[in-house]
Amino acid sequence: MATKTPYLYLCPNFTSMNSRKDQLDAFDRLLTIMDELRAQCPWDKKQTMESLRYLTIEETYELGDAILENDLAEVKKELGDLLLHIVFYAKIGSETGDFDMADVAHDISEKLIRRHPHIYGDIKVKGEDEVKANWEKIKLQEGKKSVLEGVPNGLPALVKANRIQEKVAGVGFDWEHPAQVLLKVKEELGELEEAVRAGNADEVESELGDVFFSMVNYARFLGINPENALERTNKKFIRRFRFLESSAGRAGKKLGEMSLAEMDQYWEAAKKQD
Repeated sequence: MATKTPYLYLCPNFTSMNSRKDQLDAFDRLLTIMDELRAQCPWDKKQTMESLRYLTIEETYELGDAILENDLAEVKKELGDLLLHIVFYAKIGSETGDFDMADVAHDISEKLIRRHPHIYGDIKVKGEDEVKANWEKIKLQEGKKSVLEGVPNGLPALVKANRIQEKVAGVGFDWEHPAQVLLKVKEELGELEEAVRAGNADEVESELGDVFFSMVNYARFLGINPENALERTNKKFIRRFRFLESSAGRAGKKLGEMSLAEMDQYWEAAKKQD
């Protein structure tokens, strides 16, 4: 079976502000700095994979915020922070003799080649959906016992629900049309209303979870990432509420002493400003 050479710079559409040599030199510089910091800096010497873990999670969320804000200068900065963490973990791995940066890069390269037989092999696909389906089938061939093994337990619930649904859809366990999913959302809302009327807190929590899960599924069918959608609404609410606070403050009013009707006037002004 003939395979194609897996190098991006052979792709005619691949462009960069820096040459491939410049990029490799920059990465080599980062590796060298990491070696020096690990050998000489008291803080860097002390770090372990466990101590870096929560910082990595924080950096990932900061990158996500920058992407949602479409702040490309901040995206570049946060990518650098995240890249530093990857290099740091690889450095620690090299010290224990388990792996180094080359092992990390080679492993992901081999995985990409293996899971893209439509690029590096003879498999033909008609579109994105078939690519996703092939991806999940190949993972099972690699020894995965369940298509859900790749969903981390520690993911936030909203993100996890979306990933679960994407995974099972990849092997054909899915609705056929968005209208079917919307009917399911309405069905779950009806069951939630019944649970609320019955006054059973455990049942209400269970049914509310079903509503959220079905809404995540509907978002997926609409081509919307539910995490991004909710975070955009969070940001919008924060922006409008801060406008309310500042406007009331300029008028010499305190929120705790204002009526809801008064606050709503500022809220409507904030919406118009948006």
